Amino acid sequence: MSEIRSEIRSEIPYIEMNDGHRIPQLGLGVWQDDDAQAAASVRCALQAGYRLIDTASAYGNEAGVGQGVRESGLTRADVFVTTKIWNDAQGYQEAQDALRASLERLGLDYVDLLLIHWPIPKLDKYVETWRALIHLREQGLARSIGVSNFRGDELQRLFAETHQLPAVNQIELHPWLQQGELRTANAALGVRTQAWSPLGQGKALLDPVIARLAEKYGREPAQIILRWHVQQGVLAIPKSSNPDRIRGNAQVFDFALDDDDMSALAQLDRGERVGPHPDTFGL
Repeated sequence: MSEIRSEIRSEIPYIEMNDGHRIPQLGLGVWQDDDAQAAASVRCALQAGYRLIDTASAYGNEAGVGQGVRESGLTRADVFVTTKIWNDAQGYQEAQDALRASLERLGLDYVDLLLIHWPIPKLDKYVETWRALIHLREQGLARSIGVSNFRGDELQRLFAETHQLPAVNQIELHPWLQQGELRTANAALGVRTQAWSPLGQGKALLDPVIARLAEKYGREPAQIILRWHVQQGVLAIPKSSNPDRIRGNAQVFDFALDDDDMSALAQLDRGERVGPHPDTFGL
């Protein structure tokens, strides 16, 4: 297997969202990290050239993320921070209170992107929660707002009832779950698709097609998968607490997969999830 390069050869590009703000195409996820791990991973990532950090109130590590941002040596304006409203904080006032609590834990005055973590349609509070996010954006506490794990009909309902569309829909997306229909729905509305678990929680790294391409290009399997995301215009937030892998995951902007290899990767879709299904999660 190829040696992981120790430096990023090209900067992570920014992608414009439908609200006029820009978001780094690649960021660091910190799910399952405790505060100490999150702080260390964030410092490492920011020093390696990352500029987007994705956390959530449910992860229990917002304080660590804020610590890592402060210890990175970067100015606040240079770091794009995402957090999310958890299911038990859905509702107009509840969501506003939840973001203020997140900001206190993060030690920040605002977040760059605030997401509704799950739609939980049985609660029927996601439109009310979305109205809260619009208000929080107007107050300057969240620069951009979006959703996570929403389907096309739920996006349509948000727009029908508020005339405001999310900037981002963060969904499970990797070679074994390619979400073509939902990505098309996002694109039709001008909503950016962001992939959580873009490596299938590591399971997709073992696929023989990906192993073959890693050997062909002299890259790590993770770099092949992340390059596949990048070439489709998808935003991705791979999670790692290993410094070498954090650095290696960002080194995907100095090569390209050819059309035949992109087609081979498209054939890996098997509809296999590694995380919860939005139809049943939270019921």
